[in-house]
Parts: sequence; structure tokens; C-alpha cells
Amino acid sequence: MERPRLGAPSMLARITSSAVLGVDAYLVDVEVDLLGGLPAFTIVGLPDTAVQESRERVRSAVKNSGFDFPQRRITINLAPADVRKEGPSFDLPIAMGLLAATGQIEIDKLEGCLFLGELSLDGSVRSTQGVLPIAIKAKCDGVKRLIVPVSNAGEGAIVQGPPVYGVSNLAEVYELIQSGFAAEPIQASIADVELQEPPYPVCFSDVKSQQQVKRALEVSAAGGHNVLMIGPPGSGKTMLARRLPTILPSLTLEEALETTKLYSVAGLMQQDEALVTRRAFRSPHHTISNAGLSGGGAHPRPGEVSLAHHGVLFLDELPEFRRDVLEVLRQPLEDGVVTISRASGSLTYPARFMLVASMNPCPCGYFNDLAVSCTCTPRQIRQYLQRISGPLLDRLDIHVEVPRLKQDELMQQESGEPSSSIRDRVRRARQRQNERYRGTGFFTNAQMQTRQIKQYCQVGQPVRDILRNAISQLNLSARAYDRILKVGRTIADLADSDEITAAHVAEAIQYRSLDRKYWA
Repeated sequence: MERPRLGAPSMLARITSSAVLGVDAYLVDVEVDLLGGLPAFTIVGLPDTAVQESRERVRSAVKNSGFDFPQRRITINLAPADVRKEGPSFDLPIAMGLLAATGQIEIDKLEGCLFLGELSLDGSVRSTQGVLPIAIKAKCDGVKRLIVPVSNAGEGAIVQGPPVYGVSNLAEVYELIQSGFAAEPIQASIADVELQEPPYPVCFSDVKSQQQVKRALEVSAAGGHNVLMIGPPGSGKTMLARRLPTILPSLTLEEALETTKLYSVAGLMQQDEALVTRRAFRSPHHTISNAGLSGGGAHPRPGEVSLAHHGVLFLDELPEFRRDVLEVLRQPLEDGVVTISRASGSLTYPARFMLVASMNPCPCGYFNDLAVSCTCTPRQIRQYLQRISGPLLDRLDIHVEVPRLKQDELMQQESGEPSSSIRDRVRRARQRQNERYRGTGFFTNAQMQTRQIKQYCQVGQPVRDILRNAISQLNLSARAYDRILKVGRTIADLADSDEITAAHVAEAIQYRSLDRKYWA
């Protein structure tokens, strides 16, 4: 189709776009004004460097797509002007505003449309971040149509809001508008997305022996509890941790949408992926910074604790992480959110995850090992263990020792219990918790607060006697005591028991005995 040349300019055009602040979106008006005088191209409204560079991308994209670029004084305003605009996603709405202001596209045809996308110099539209929260905002604010890069279209359509059109280049956008949006919008339904357990390349049947550790991980998965594994090198700590997601129940629709919003904002969505359907497993290196773990930076982005939302955060070799980095975990472990404060304001990201940590018992790794002698001095061992602060240790509900496998255990040919069998028990325990906590705002035993512990973890006198002895002998803090009750509640749920018995509490106390063995 022949491209129109510069017509009678309307001089002013207003295009609707959107941006993300934290994990929520807000609408942005892209106002394009053409004035006389020497040619210039100015963008105002607190743009960052990527937005400022839109001038050159838009100029080349418009020309290389067969349109005329106006030789006028061009002013682009991104409103609201008091919020900083980031990223290249304003390229497409700026280009559409220029075409409308110069009369190459009828501005009335753009009414109610929201444009989003980065432009290449040849006019192609590249993928962008944050399409899911933007689609949710568009649905709430009554936007009529959503025009996004074709690779992000499924992500926007999953919201079931305004019709979503995926475009691959600027010329295609022009054809779509001129046809009165005659093309079929992208269709995506929640019903089309499989939220069942996706196939995992690993399974608990790969793990030889270690029955006590498997039981501890089953309890942690059933109640959403945090776990600390201590053992010598090569005992299987990492292997066990990587198999924990295989026994977790599948994501609910609400959890999948929350996780997808975070991955969309962080730009981690796979191409043509509409929804994250697998629980996250994040395993950052011990050299990670504060901002990398909790989120933040010059332009705040979700950190590893948020990317592990509704999944597993695995910290291998826990004492090797910097002390100040580990202390960042205390707020999200307690509150399920992480708050990033800046001079311009505060952002809050969700961060409700299961923390699984592993560590050696000493610098050389062989303290208390029966096969290899430890070469560390008592002072070195004490300094190594003291890298883990008491408040952080208290927030780890389950402590379990992972011993070295014996020779006959290593040589055995029989496979262990598969993940599917363990997951069935975990799912039943989670269902009991969902029924118990319906309407309370939390879903697992690990999320209980003091009031709920008093209500749902009532025990008889024999159990109270056991707890009293445990507090005295293990020198437990009030937080550790609460966590024993919550773990006992989970063990009772796995046993389909409404009552927390002495056996359940005894097993829960066993998961705190390493406090005395290593840190007392």
C-alpha cells in the first residue's frame, strides 16, 4: 500500500502508553507537538537515557518504513511528568504520535488504543518488559485495544481484557490501523495454560539413601518451611535441594499470575510464553550483592528473593555469602515482601519463598565426619559458624544434617521413592491447610503469625512438658519455639491428624537439635 505523504498536520497528537512502577503499571500520555522553527527533537517528562535515545530509533524507523519524518521542532511530553520514565518501550507510541501529528494517520482511529514496543532502526517492533501488569492496568482503565510486540501478545492476552494485537513492524501497525483493526486479535485463555506439574529432568528417585533428609524436605514442602542442610562436601546437599521443586504442588492461577508479573517486569519471560507455570528455583552465587539479592539498583528491579516468589531460593555454601547480604533476608523471610527505599519513593516487591540453604560444618568441610579428619582449629570452626547470625538461624525452621553416604549405600542399585509419590502426600497436606486457613490471607503453616499459632497449634499437657524440656535443654528463642509448633502442625497434617501429638512435636524438635550441636 502506498504510504501517505505529509498532509495537513494536526500539530498536536496524544497517544496512550504505559509504564511499570514496581510490579504495577500506570498509564502514560505521550503528547507530540509540532512547531515551526529550526528542526529539533526534544523529549521531556523525566526520561532516562534509553527514552532519550528514542529520538534516533524513531527517526530511522519512520524513514525506513516508508513514512515522512517532519523537519520541524518536535516536542514529546511523557505525562505524568513527575515520574521517571525508563526503557525503550515508548518508541512505538512516539512514532504513532508523530504519524498522527503529521496527518499520515487519522488521529481518530487511535482513540482508545494503547501502544507499547521498542523499535529497531528498520522499523521492526522488538519485545519489551512488563506487558502483563500493563494489560491488567489497561483492563481496569477501560482501554479499548492493546497493540504490543508479537512476541509479547500472548502475555497480554492471558489477562482476558481488551483485544490484544501483536505487531512485528511499523508498517504492519499502519496496515492494522488503516483496516480498522480488521485482523483477528491474539487469543489466549487461562484454560489453555497447563498448570499441572511440568516434567522435571530430575527426581527424588535419583537420590540414594538419605531417608532422614528426604523426610525433612517433605515436611518443609508440605508446610512451606525454610530448611538448612549441614554436611560434608559430596554428601548430596545440592542434589537434594535441586529436587525440592519436584515435590511441591503445582502453582495456582493466582500464584502463576503473581510470578508472571515479576518475571515480566524483570524481562525474564521466554519468547511467546504467556504464563509462568513452573515454580521458580533460584540459586544465586555467593558473590551476589545486596541489590542482586533483594532488588534495587539505579533503576530498581526485582532481586533473587522476588524472582523466587512462590518457589525456592537456594543458597549454597551459606557462610560464604557476605554477612550484610544475608541480613537482607530477614525482612522478606518474616513479612513475605521486600521494600526498596529511594529518595524518590519506595517500591515493594512480593517475596514469599522457601529458603533452602546448605553449608559445610567447618571451613575444610569435615568437622564431625567419620571418614575424613577435620584440619580446622576450634577457633576457625567457631568463626566460620558465626558467619550465620542468630536471628537468621532462627528463621530457618528445619535444620537437618546430611551425612556422608557409606560404601554399601553408594553401591546400591535400587531406586528411591519417586517425586510423584512424595508430591501426592505434600498435596494432601497443603489441601488440609487451604481448608483450615480459608479466608485468612495465608495458605501454609509457615505463614502463621502468633495469633494463628495460638488458635491452630493447641497442644495437651504431655506435649507442653516435652516443649518445656526442649526450651530448657536447647536454649530456644521465642521465635524457634513458634517454629517448632508450626513444623509440628505440618507433621500432623502429613499424618492426616487434627491433633498435634507428642510424636509430631518430638520430630519437630529433632529438626532444631543442630542448634546445640554446632552453635551452642
